[in-house]
Amino acid sequence: MSSSSGAPLPNRSASAAVVAGLASLAMMPVAIAATRWSQAFALLHAAFAIPLAAGLGALALVLCRRARARIQRTLGRAGGWRTATLGRTLGVAGLLVAVTAALAVCVYGLLELVATK
Repeated sequence: MSSSSGAPLPNRSASAAVVAGLASLAMMPVAIAATRWSQAFALLHAAFAIPLAAGLGALALVLCRRARARIQRTLGRAGGWRTATLGRTLGVAGLLVAVTAALAVCVYGLLELVATK
């Protein structure tokens, strides 16, 4: 592809940011649903997904930053600005869901601690 063509260059980091953000956002609901369908696990076992969701959310933010840096470096020819913004939004939402779930588990633990005394 020549540099003079009008087609934007692919920005795979922006697309990967969207995928990581979606995975981050879906991690907690999927883990909770899995504990509901399984007789072997309780709802509290879904807490294993909290660090996974947080990690995927952080990964989405890193990939978004990389995509935006590429857009700046290529003077906008790389394209994917909206895709990178969507990835950042999904990553932040996934991080917020993970933080909320972590706070809920902490409150549950404190309530259990107080109830046993």
